[in-house]
Amino acid sequence: MNICRIGLVSISDRAANGVYQDRGIPALEDWLAQALITPFALETRLVPDEQPLIEQTLRDLVDETGCHLVLTTGGTGPARRDVTPDATLAVGDREMPGFGEQMRQISLHFVPTAILSRQTAVIRKQALILNLPGQPRAIKETLEGVRDAQGNAVVTGIFASVPYCVQLLEGPYMDTNPAIIVAFRPKSASRPVENGAA
Repeated sequence: MNICRIGLVSISDRAANGVYQDRGIPALEDWLAQALITPFALETRLVPDEQPLIEQTLRDLVDETGCHLVLTTGGTGPARRDVTPDATLAVGDREMPGFGEQMRQISLHFVPTAILSRQTAVIRKQALILNLPGQPRAIKETLEGVRDAQGNAVVTGIFASVPYCVQLLEGPYMDTNPAIIVAFRPKSASRPVENGAA
């Protein structure tokens, strides 16, 4: 069985320099542990807001470590040191603009400054790289989407489309816990899941 390898990259000058504890990677680890019901392995990196270093980290995770999915957190705003999207676009073979559009749509339900986000997504070789927000609460909102008081989806979270995208890139089959996020894929691309494994 091909296990999904997921790279987690937290981009922060202060966390990388030990000024404060990184919260992005722990938030992603916790969310993935709840959301994925198929096996996965994690590779984590904590790097400062330096574009060449971010680019090298993303290349290493895809090219050397063989990650099928890379999630970054932090560094997506308009400030001079926010260079995560620039690094992501620099290493990508193809852009996936729908992810950035959906992330901003979700975040605008919570904060008007979401329009300042430059979050994007790209494909490098056969891996999907996604830029997520830096705050744990915003990470969860972006991945899960917006729900009404009854728990119905108002705006679908971006992770609903991630498993099928990875599958289209010839990566491993991923399935989710529907209580957290329902993975969408055509019926022809669905497989039964038994005992937590595809």
